[in-house]
Amino acid sequence: MTELSPAPAGVDADAVTGWLAARVPSLAPPLAFTPVVGGHSNLTYVVADQGGPQWVLRRPPLGHVLATAHDMGREHRILAALGGDRTPVPVPPVVGLSPDDSVNGAPFYVMEFVDGAVLRNEAAATRELDAAGRRRAGEQLADTLAAIHAVDIDAVGLGDLGRREDYIGRQLRRWHRQWDATRVPGIPEIDEVHAALAASVPEQQGATIVHGDFRLDNCIIGPDGTVRAVLDWELCTLGDPLADVGTTLVYWVERGEAAELLPSDGTASEGFPDRAAFCARYAAATGRDLSGIAWYTAFAYWRLACILAGVLDRYTAGAMGDQAGDGGASRFSREGLAGLAAKARSVLEEGKFVS
Repeated sequence: MTELSPAPAGVDADAVTGWLAARVPSLAPPLAFTPVVGGHSNLTYVVADQGGPQWVLRRPPLGHVLATAHDMGREHRILAALGGDRTPVPVPPVVGLSPDDSVNGAPFYVMEFVDGAVLRNEAAATRELDAAGRRRAGEQLADTLAAIHAVDIDAVGLGDLGRREDYIGRQLRRWHRQWDATRVPGIPEIDEVHAALAASVPEQQGATIVHGDFRLDNCIIGPDGTVRAVLDWELCTLGDPLADVGTTLVYWVERGEAAELLPSDGTASEGFPDRAAFCARYAAATGRDLSGIAWYTAFAYWRLACILAGVLDRYTAGAMGDQAGDGGASRFSREGLAGLAAKARSVLEEGKFVS
């Protein structure tokens, strides 16, 4: 039997093993729990048994978390609703949900492990895919986002996931409240951009599922460039689909562009379509008007600054356990947050982000 290292912070190995054994009869303990470094909110662990099968466990950060955040039941519900043959959206199959603190000290859920690559940077994208695969991955991202936005939310049982109207207004209020709760002194730009965004909200184009954090490194990519699974649904709700497009564009780094304020630059590798091609493919698939997409991109930069202020607050409090480091320290500073807010302001003022 393989000698295992102690379970990482956030996992009660014995209790989780018993819980999982009740749902996976073929389980071969003891289990190994490996933290996945790279996310900045909920904690993720790869779980492996002695026979080789793997699963993924998700739980909230350690210690205090903001009210309404890190809802494991909500994530589990979304994956269960979208999975199987219910929709064409690729998601990991779910194993089960522990909805309270009785097993592991916090709610958690387990999903099946999906084999493939998470392309967090240009080096990984170049290593895992050839140029044709990278082009396919870029096209697949547009197609997958269009598929998410085409889901019949009532038919899959997600019609009450959130309010459908005033999505941007609700988001502006939500993230500005988080900024107030975790603000870093000396960044007036975040409040200034908030005021400018709130004064110029575009008319919402329908109501769909909004993933909330759709980007290359939140997907598992197969060796041919196919999107095998979309991950990290913790910000998912109902609302304006163009908010997802704006978020994707923020993370869509083109060749030669600086990416020090962003967690990944996989799309900068040769072969990936540029932002304009991504938008054109999405627009062709959905029929939506993207002429005002710069506003949504500015909003996404501003929201990212607010989110990272909360992440910085959790890191400082030790709530990220063994998953605290990922090399993105430049963003977790006053200068990094100010840089994101400045980018939001420049995109909003110029009214252009995609050439």
